[in-house]
Amino acid sequence: MFDLTTPAHGELQDFLRFHSEALQNASLLLGGKPALKVSNTLIDDICNAPVLTRRLQQGMVRLHELLSLEHVHDPSRPEAAYFADLDPAAPYVEDLCLLTEAFQDVLLRLDDRLDFPRAA
Repeated sequence: MFDLTTPAHGELQDFLRFHSEALQNASLLLGGKPALKVSNTLIDDICNAPVLTRRLQQGMVRLHELLSLEHVHDPSRPEAAYFADLDPAAPYVEDLCLLTEAFQDVLLRLDDRLDFPRAA
């Protein structure tokens, strides 16, 4: 009947649906099962939400922080241990970088259209 989602939100939903499996795999690789669960819930919530709430926006920032290795140098965070186990020469590392850049591009376009917390 009525489509309440904005074009920016629709673009984000399309990106998350298309890259859902890759985002979940990256979350598991970079943050373990807890990060996978959070990412899975975030993807489902955004894809089913008519608007981007502050909670969803904050979740996207946290997902971007995970993908961009924001906290890997903090030994008190689990991301540091997962990062230490990565092989920088593995072929999936380039895929992670490309996925992160694509996600950041979507976030930047959202930021231009919405009141969105700036991703690092």
